[in-house]
Amino acid sequence: MHPSEEIYCEKSNKLRGKTIVIGITGSIAATECFSTIRELIRHGANVIPVMSDGAQEIITPLSMEFASGRKPVTKLTGKTEHVEMFDKGIADALLIYPATANTISKIASGIDDTPVTSMATVALGAGIPIAIAPAMHNSMMNHPAVKENIARLESWGVSFIGPHLSDNRAKVASKDEIVAWAFRLTSKDDLKKKRILIIGGRSEEPIDDMRIVTNRSTGLMAVKLAERAFERGSDVELWMGGTSVALPDYIPIKRFESVAQLCDMVRTIDHDIVIVPAALADFTPDHVEKGKVPSDQTFDVKLQPVPKVLPYIRERCDKVIGFKAESGMSKSDLIAKARARMEMYDLTAIVANDIDAAGRSATSVILITGDSEKEISGPKGKVADSIMDFCSGLL
Repeated sequence: MHPSEEIYCEKSNKLRGKTIVIGITGSIAATECFSTIRELIRHGANVIPVMSDGAQEIITPLSMEFASGRKPVTKLTGKTEHVEMFDKGIADALLIYPATANTISKIASGIDDTPVTSMATVALGAGIPIAIAPAMHNSMMNHPAVKENIARLESWGVSFIGPHLSDNRAKVASKDEIVAWAFRLTSKDDLKKKRILIIGGRSEEPIDDMRIVTNRSTGLMAVKLAERAFERGSDVELWMGGTSVALPDYIPIKRFESVAQLCDMVRTIDHDIVIVPAALADFTPDHVEKGKVPSDQTFDVKLQPVPKVLPYIRERCDKVIGFKAESGMSKSDLIAKARARMEMYDLTAIVANDIDAAGRSATSVILITGDSEKEISGPKGKVADSIMDFCSGLL
């Protein structure tokens, strides 16, 4: 057994049955390819490396063979590997990672003088999804010809992953971002070009400069909803309060602390649909102490109710999905209370759950609409997918 087989589908089977060709060019960021290829395999992908001469001066074909379990394509032969991969339907997507300015410009000009550029030409002609992850100095990204070539490729349907500008460099996208794009390129794109906003996490109302009043929430459901929306083609944005989980670096994120801050942000909403799994405080201290109140001092905290945010969101968006969490209720009482909230705020739907039945990574919820109730149970990623199925039907 090749070592790559030992990690196959170790994390998920989301790429099972999918073949990803990864085109590697002569950037020092090529050193990141080993771990990225392994991560793709952990989600079930069959990965075929294709290397330019420049890439082979930085990393060896043997290392890429060890990473993928496949002998890399380092030159085109009489087997016409580029035609076999894409014209005959073997490959599901082409990821060019990392991509130099030279390679990007060649692809945009139809120049085929490396295995990678030839793969891109056939993939473009065959309509195979392509994503390019640039890695170069910022000044190279700003060259007029490079900018024009990127715009040309985007007009042809090529996606660009990053880059992330830092210290005058256009740094290549992270491993997690590349994997997320592999999901996106090979999944259904029923939410393509739909603008979805997810508001999650917990609000944190200050008592003094150190202490807060808050709710229990990890923010995981919001993250899973955002990830699934991205994978299905959406232009998704994530607004997060306090959270106990890592946030994806490939999704635009805005942070808030208090309900008042969130209310200010609501004015900018212009999305197709808003989903609100956030655990927002119902009360806030009427006075915030300066500094830190000494821990050996007794003091009183008077709480005032805060505005409900959902009605403000509803004023900005026609399609809003709320969440309603309760504890220790019967199923019928939970549905009745959630439906009353949905009707009060004129929501499109509401997701109800009993917090006693929820775990850190899995949950059981009821998706309630005007005329139906659907129970959904399982890992939060699965629940998020079902909610996105509902959104797809709406949009």
